[in-house]
Amino acid sequence: MRLPSILLASLLSANAETAPADPKEAAYPALERFVEVLETVRARHPDLDKLTYDQLINQALDGMLSSLDAHSSFIHPEMRQMITGEGTLDNEIKSLGLSIGMDSGKTFVSSVAPSGPAAKAGIVPRTTILKINGAEPGAAGLSETLASLQGVPGAKTKLTLRNPERPGEIEMELTHRYVEERSVTIAAPLPGHAETGYIRLASFGAKCSREVEAALDELEDKGMKSLILDLRENGGGDLHQTVKILGLFVPPATAVVSVRERGKPEEFLKTPDRQRRKRDYPIAVLIDRNSASASELTAGSLHDLKRATVIGEKSYGKGSVQNIIPMGSGTALRLTIATYHTPSGNTPHLKGIAPDIAIGFTQSDRDFFQQSGHPDSLTPAEKSALGAWTDPAIKAAIEALPK
Repeated sequence: MRLPSILLASLLSANAETAPADPKEAAYPALERFVEVLETVRARHPDLDKLTYDQLINQALDGMLSSLDAHSSFIHPEMRQMITGEGTLDNEIKSLGLSIGMDSGKTFVSSVAPSGPAAKAGIVPRTTILKINGAEPGAAGLSETLASLQGVPGAKTKLTLRNPERPGEIEMELTHRYVEERSVTIAAPLPGHAETGYIRLASFGAKCSREVEAALDELEDKGMKSLILDLRENGGGDLHQTVKILGLFVPPATAVVSVRERGKPEEFLKTPDRQRRKRDYPIAVLIDRNSASASELTAGSLHDLKRATVIGEKSYGKGSVQNIIPMGSGTALRLTIATYHTPSGNTPHLKGIAPDIAIGFTQSDRDFFQQSGHPDSLTPAEKSALGAWTDPAIKAAIEALPK
């Protein structure tokens, strides 16, 4: 990229002299300041290999977008190839069962597939990836980082991580394998409470509404009269599936989510016009601080419509909409353009969903919850310890649900 700075400065000066009555006028001195800093850096910094216009301006744009919110970002040319036909970034490593993102130069785990190697190793959303096979990922960029994480079934990848729940670094080796994409990981009558069904929804995948409906049918056939829907550690997913799942519990054509975007009328998303079964039994929804996005909308909507009691911790606070906007020179923006709202008008954006019944989870509770999702991989000692554990959220749900 060649930036004719003298010409730009003269244009800015010309615009400043005419002083047009335009709010954009404030951009002129700011752009002049940017050019001054840019040229000073290029003239005086000793690392010549870091001083091309492309490098400096793209890094500045990185900072601009990341300063807005945790979900907006500048997409470099090498990242454009990862944009899917639906206009989203393909940042998933299917054979490890995780997706990654970048924020302020740091690489982190954005979501974890419930039955994948990452989940079984105890990796949770918001885990920072410090090294991949001994190399730091930050300087490589997202596309190179994704490439370094790929592997055929049976291949191994060494990771150095920082878990958000624990101090210090963690080193582990994951083996790549085929991961079956299932969102419902547990669906069964609650032990000792045969009339209470328990469904753990680990993600909002492309077929999760069908999975949830099939699980409900089976539990209802077994005599279920109340339901515990567990959304802990669920980082979200497909919004349309969210609306369909809500349609299983509320009347047809009910507005369950709205989208508010600048300069546009509010858009209301409604449940399907038809409902195969009426489900009006009591529901308890479990959330924690890693329940995000679609999980928050599900919990918040069922709460607002007086269909569920929400139990657990305040949720993560992801209630925004991002669009991929193509720009010049092969770049793009991933920009937050709107916010999601529950029927009461509340948005989880930046503040989360507050539970009706607050539960304090210890680190042991979090560890046991992770282990309970894949008991077959546990040692006999771990299984014994897990069997002796009482889940405080489920205990509170049993007490809250009508007898």
